[in-house]
Amino acid sequence: MASNNWMRRNIPRLWVARRAVRRFMPGESVDDALKAAEKFKSDGFPVLFTRLGENVTRAEQHEDAAKHYEWLIEETAKRGIEGEVSVKLTQLGMDMDQAAMQAHMDRLAQVAQQNGNRTVWVDMEGSAYTEPTIAEYERLKQSHPNVGLCLQAYLKRTYMDIERLLPLEPRIRLVKGAYAEPREIAYTKGREVDQNYLALCVSMLGQVKAGHALFFGLGTHDVRLIAQVADHAQSIGLGKDAFDVEMLYGIRADQQRKLKKDGYTVRVLIAYGDYWYPWYMRRLAERPANVVFAVRQMLPW
Repeated sequence: MASNNWMRRNIPRLWVARRAVRRFMPGESVDDALKAAEKFKSDGFPVLFTRLGENVTRAEQHEDAAKHYEWLIEETAKRGIEGEVSVKLTQLGMDMDQAAMQAHMDRLAQVAQQNGNRTVWVDMEGSAYTEPTIAEYERLKQSHPNVGLCLQAYLKRTYMDIERLLPLEPRIRLVKGAYAEPREIAYTKGREVDQNYLALCVSMLGQVKAGHALFFGLGTHDVRLIAQVADHAQSIGLGKDAFDVEMLYGIRADQQRKLKKDGYTVRVLIAYGDYWYPWYMRRLAERPANVVFAVRQMLPW
């Protein structure tokens, strides 16, 4: 459903669909996102912004996206919001103009460094983009230490990708993965994905314990997995600052507050923009309970 063009054009027009998507995002405009961030600021939660969009086809689209993120970095600094941004390389023109995309990323990393040494996160897309995205991250890290990379636990290559990136002192956000991928390259059963996610975290904690300059965030709402990672960190003598927990706006807010109360750094990802349909479908696919909630939101009562 996420890749169906007819549904992408028509479902966002339905008021019931727009009502349901409010579970996962405060609104479509950047003002909506900033207002939500102000509330999280007062509650002591750092945030991560992402403007929804990918695979642009016109130069003005990637130019606009880059300028928007540059403005947003400066605006969050001006407002005193502890906020970072996460961008998709295809939103910045990777499919069209490699040089332009790299120039955009260099500029965003520079602006983020000048405004409080904030991190610019490179989001991960479908498997066709995994290698070029990692290659771009390697290029960026040569001159911009303040960049992070999202990696997907369901891809079988991810362990080797982490090993490959260790010399760069990487910042990694580990998610389970939400794109439809073949079994040849990805774990497709939930239990397999969970097992690999935990194994990757155990490996990264071992690297941290060994003294490697590695930061990672748990991009998951699976509190059972988070507890397992935390238990292992404690068992090898690492504190609650060994990793961050990163959850979407509106998802398991009670657990976000509990984790923060328990001493973990919890960062809330705030998505916004009118290109929400494919992103929303992937959020529903990640967890069956999300589908039930969405259906309930579409009902008239």
